Amino acid sequence: MKDNKEKIAIIGGGSSGTSMAILLGGSGHEVRLWCRRRELADNINREGENKQYLKGYSIPKSVTATHSASECTKDSDLIVLAVPSDFMRQTAIQFSDYISRSAILHTVKGIESDSGKLMSEVLKEELGADTKIAVISGPNHAEEVAGGLPTATVVASEHKALSVSICNLLNAPSFKSYPLWDIKGVELCGAIKNIVAIAIGICDGIGLGDNAKASLLTLGLSEMSRIAEGLGAKKETCFSIAGVGDLIATCSSKHSRNRFVGEMLAQGHKIEEINTRMHGMVAEGVKNTRSIYNLCKSHKLDTILIEHMYRVLYENLDIPSAIEQTMDRL
Repeated sequence: MKDNKEKIAIIGGGSSGTSMAILLGGSGHEVRLWCRRRELADNINREGENKQYLKGYSIPKSVTATHSASECTKDSDLIVLAVPSDFMRQTAIQFSDYISRSAILHTVKGIESDSGKLMSEVLKEELGADTKIAVISGPNHAEEVAGGLPTATVVASEHKALSVSICNLLNAPSFKSYPLWDIKGVELCGAIKNIVAIAIGICDGIGLGDNAKASLLTLGLSEMSRIAEGLGAKKETCFSIAGVGDLIATCSSKHSRNRFVGEMLAQGHKIEEINTRMHGMVAEGVKNTRSIYNLCKSHKLDTILIEHMYRVLYENLDIPSAIEQTMDRL
């Protein structure tokens, strides 16, 4: 990748993809933002704003939204995949003719629900084992990135030169990225922190207080590091910006969709109703709870918090019982 201005294709017109378009377009790069719905692409181009997924943030004129896969990806120096985890495989298949020989950066903080596979594994299955893949992760809420608030993040890849070049591409006065090589650890942290955030949201929803939240956050970090190590990632990645940094942000932020899910659950709302209230946004932690729980079982990893979040979401365990049982096993 060159040091001058680049052509960037961003696949996914949600809040994550839009914030990346604002960041990169603001640095003068030529950005094309692919939207699944033609109507959304037309609205973004006409209004200079993504009013559905990131309302209130102006999109630079160097960003063009499109519904055409070929137009989005033509002559691109970098492909950014910013779609929910359960849509990653079909998106990779849909775009395979256009991106199979490209460097790819994905923004997804989740794993595939049915298979339990990381996004890098899904992409290699669909695009080829030699595909150069990186992941960006950290405390980088779309609203704050788009608003130019100070943000730090990591870019992880098995290919060190790719991580470094993407970091150079992304860095801006208010946005700093740092290279890491543990892509598995970074992807696992991104998925697990969302589950912890649902638990923290439950605490807030029923008013358990700061002591309980601090204890749960500590337990979540401990389980994150145990899972990462048990699945062959580096334990120290969990104590980086991609691990504890993102965990703190997701568990404390008003922007956190997963924390919102927990608050709504505590107030007695069902998942179906909560999804309706989110207006197309996706809380990855809900489906990832089941995937991570199954991974822990298959690798014989004891994870108290993950287990009880699974039982609340999928076995109808009532929240007071979940709290009591979790406390009994601490």
